[in-house]
Amino acid sequence: MTESANGKRRLNTGEGAAGEFPHTLPGSRTEVVLFDNSDQMVQSLGSHDEALRYIEEQFPDVNFHVRGNELSITGPASDVPRIMRLLHEVRGLVARGTVISPAVLQQLVALLRTQSLQNPVDVLTHDILSSRGKTIRPKTLNQKTYVDAIDTNTVIFGIGPAGTGKTYLAMAKAVQALQQKEVSRIILTRPAVEAGERLGFLPGTLSDKIDPYLRPLYDALHDMMDPESIPRLMAAGTIEVAPLAYMRGRTLNDAFIILDEAQNTTPEQMKMFLTRLGFGSKMVVTGDVTQVDLPFGTRSGLRIVEEILQGIEGVSFSVLDAADVVRHRLVGDIVNAYSIWDETQRSRVKHSAGAAKRGEHA
Repeated sequence: MTESANGKRRLNTGEGAAGEFPHTLPGSRTEVVLFDNSDQMVQSLGSHDEALRYIEEQFPDVNFHVRGNELSITGPASDVPRIMRLLHEVRGLVARGTVISPAVLQQLVALLRTQSLQNPVDVLTHDILSSRGKTIRPKTLNQKTYVDAIDTNTVIFGIGPAGTGKTYLAMAKAVQALQQKEVSRIILTRPAVEAGERLGFLPGTLSDKIDPYLRPLYDALHDMMDPESIPRLMAAGTIEVAPLAYMRGRTLNDAFIILDEAQNTTPEQMKMFLTRLGFGSKMVVTGDVTQVDLPFGTRSGLRIVEEILQGIEGVSFSVLDAADVVRHRLVGDIVNAYSIWDETQRSRVKHSAGAAKRGEHA
């Protein structure tokens, strides 16, 4: 008998029959998972039982008994079926070659909580692109829905906070489309709004001044393609990275076009960009409406575009939220905290306005 990471006892010797636990409480339930072999068991429970320890942390009232290739689970009747479903999905991921880690389990638990009709294994093994030993795939249900929308629509809006993968997944789909010859070029653009009309104070050529605002797009490209091929493709015009102002007056045919940081477009700029769409092209517009850097009083084109385009065939809006953040765990917590704070501020403003209207003191 050994101690697990959370101090709970877990039997991992051959003592007793499978499924037997000391001090089993009345009303508890026991189920047994039989693995095909020790390799499958190790792959499913993680290196040094890392994945099993994560499951133990999520279900503190459940006991686990490891004996040979069997894992017995005893605990409240409400928890045991959920763990059985989780382990069923884990085995499906292992069968498809996924390495099980606490991060993968966290994504799997989140997917199971959505009660979606989609099979979690299908979501987490939906490969978009493999490059330099790295496979890019959606990690949440909303991300999978977003990727599906890119496949089936012509103009797609990906709206959500930082870290939800909205730009990164769009870039992966663009590279995939180029590799599969669905388009002949990729065009990546951003508004250089932070510098406003003051680009002149920065040193260097116009390209030198603008490049810092486009750097995140270059970084994503380097993750997905052979870095040595990128300058050649850019020189040939196969890949173009340019500020939004360079799009005016153009018609973009046979291209996969991504507008990033779209919350920093004005309504006029958004209209200008969307009307650049040419034949055989696809547009993905990404942005976070909670991080608008436009001058005070200037409306964001991304905030109002859904009202304008809602219901048009071929146009899709995908919304991602804090649950889709795939950066450090704290990023999701920070996004949630800011959302709560923003909602509180809006409520206060409404209350103050209502009190002023009634002639009261707020």
